Amino acid sequence: MLSDLIAALATASGRSALAVVRISGRDAFVAARRILGWAADAPTPARQAILAPFHEADGTPIDRGLVTFFPGPASYTGEDLVEFSCHGGLLVPGQLLAALFAAGARLATPGEFTRRAVLNGKIDLIQAEAIGDLVEATTRAQGRGALRQLDGGLSARLNDLRQQLVDLLALLSYDIDFPEEDDGPVDRGTIQARLGSARAGIEALLGTAHLGERVRRGALVVLAGRPNAGKSSLFNALLRVERALVTEVPGTTRDTIEADLDLDGWPVRLADTAGLRDSTDRIERLGIAVSRKYLAAADLTLLCVEAGRRLDDEEASLAAGPSTLVVRTKADLHPAADGLLVSATTGAGLPALVRAVVDRLFGEVERFADLEPMLTRERHRVALTQADLELMEAMPHLEDDGDAVLAAHHVRRAMASLDELIGVVDVEEVLGAIFERFCVGK
Repeated sequence: MLSDLIAALATASGRSALAVVRISGRDAFVAARRILGWAADAPTPARQAILAPFHEADGTPIDRGLVTFFPGPASYTGEDLVEFSCHGGLLVPGQLLAALFAAGARLATPGEFTRRAVLNGKIDLIQAEAIGDLVEATTRAQGRGALRQLDGGLSARLNDLRQQLVDLLALLSYDIDFPEEDDGPVDRGTIQARLGSARAGIEALLGTAHLGERVRRGALVVLAGRPNAGKSSLFNALLRVERALVTEVPGTTRDTIEADLDLDGWPVRLADTAGLRDSTDRIERLGIAVSRKYLAAADLTLLCVEAGRRLDDEEASLAAGPSTLVVRTKADLHPAADGLLVSATTGAGLPALVRAVVDRLFGEVERFADLEPMLTRERHRVALTQADLELMEAMPHLEDDGDAVLAAHHVRRAMASLDELIGVVDVEEVLGAIFERFCVGK
């Protein structure tokens, strides 16, 4: 039931200085007064932190902490909501939750607080996803991107596109319903121009999808090259920890090692792969096969070649790829060599390498992110692609001999795709898919 009373721990479980337990829904204030031992008609000052003891139903003390009342609709969920700030650990938050359950609350399902915020019109689906992204962010870039979504940048662009389709439908409806009015039929050129403008806006957003996904999920950067080219040493140097084994024996790396990395504030998934060469060793050949799969999926390949050595045919072929950056390793042994020189031993060239990687992967984001909101999920791309296809289907019906009714049908379907994306309509399947990965107290 949408308004029934829910409770959950809103902070991480385990040993900590403080914990926050929140409740939301019908009779939230009644349940809170029972925990505080207040009279049923006691006043509840709005949005003021009050120091008070917490008790079980029989009066057994639980803790002493802060309680804050948030009357709906001016609350996170749009309902009456109460937050208890108590001491952390396992005992106190557990006792407080048990007391709230005894007072009529039930345990919230994952993401249910945010789900209610969506259903009560406090935020839309795009902003709800941004909350999840902000909680999971590990780099500054991910945090900034999530905050932009939460502030409504993408939502505003989508709502503007939706309004364009509403206006387009109004023109088509007039053309359909009043074709013989004194003003004459609506000029088809005007309608075509409106539709073209809407398509241009959709396509501009679709053009940001690959960058938005890259920022949210992290770019895959693959270290590749021949055995003993310094890949594992560079992997460890970038991570600043000894993750990969490094020896003088060629073929030490038999399988791909992957690690998440904050690269100058940008999210990267760094992969150290097995050296590329012809091998008769069955295990090494399996590792090389995995390496080639990573190369095919990489957002950027760092082709490691020892400084001072010419590229062989396979290296030259890889270097010619648009998503490959040639890195000249072991620069401490060949300081006079040309190219992007890096020494994992001395650290020389690492800042320049980091800057080069960030420019290749995220330079466009740095330049244009403030001008155009970005799509960050496959759901966004699919919905907008469908809307664009529907508008493209509508275009032939806007010719002079076209059928305005069919054009209006496709425009409505395009608008339905935007509605599902924003959450203008209640799409339970979409809601479930979004919130099932949220933590319980969110």
